[in-house]
Amino acid sequence: MAKGYNRMPSAAGGAGGMMGQIKKMQEQLAAVQAQLAEETTTASVGGGAIKVIMTGDQHCKGVEISADLLKDADPEMLQDLVLSAVNLALDQSRQMAEERMGPLAGGIPGLGF
Repeated sequence: MAKGYNRMPSAAGGAGGMMGQIKKMQEQLAAVQAQLAEETTTASVGGGAIKVIMTGDQHCKGVEISADLLKDADPEMLQDLVLSAVNLALDQSRQMAEERMGPLAGGIPGLGF
């Protein structure tokens, strides 16, 4: 039998290393996702009259409306302010997620971070 016969090609060993790197990246992503679920951002509109608290994984944790605003606000204005605050909080939350997860993507195209 020729020397080296039935040995695994070196490319297969490289694939094993690649799988290890992928598993490590998956673990890091899971850790960052868990961290984002705990972190919050607060968006405020109307001079602080409305605040929306959003997690880094885009779950709304709270909406605070100033009692003073309710005395004088018409429904349409209140709706517009709430909508603005929610959208601002979502933008901030997405930015937070991008900042945390972007480096883990390591330039891999198509991951959308």
